[in-house]
Amino acid sequence: MSETQPHVLFVCTGNTCRSPMAEGMFRAAGREDVFTVSSAGVAAYGGGRASPETLEILTGRGIELEGFGSRMVDDTILGQASHVFCMTRDHLDTLEALYPEEQDKFHLACDFAEIEGEVGRDVPDPIGGGLRAYEEVAACLDLAIVGILGFLRGEGESPAE
Repeated sequence: MSETQPHVLFVCTGNTCRSPMAEGMFRAAGREDVFTVSSAGVAAYGGGRASPETLEILTGRGIELEGFGSRMVDDTILGQASHVFCMTRDHLDTLEALYPEEQDKFHLACDFAEIEGEVGRDVPDPIGGGLRAYEEVAACLDLAIVGILGFLRGEGESPAE
């Protein structure tokens, strides 16, 4: 990893819904920047596909997740990442407990956006909620990604601790 090419990692639970959606959306939104973007889960199994609803949301936006396979967060993945954006406070707490030496990299994705009057909310879990729940996730991520890009480009402030 070099200082000129940040490696952005998005983390959720199973790495099939929220974090792959964030990965695809961030890659598309930051395409003029030089970022490496990936995702992982705190309770993922290796090689799973992104959920059909996640793929439908991304495809509707002209975004593809080529070569995607779910994966579990581990030392190697965290070592490669310069910035880690968690979907929920529980994901953040889990990473801080398991990898305290990496905690300076960890952020809550929605710390970078005001959503429904609140900063630092969790990105909702869409499992079982149908396409509408995934659309809500995408709406949260749209706002968070704008803030994250500003932060990484040095245009915004780091969220308050």
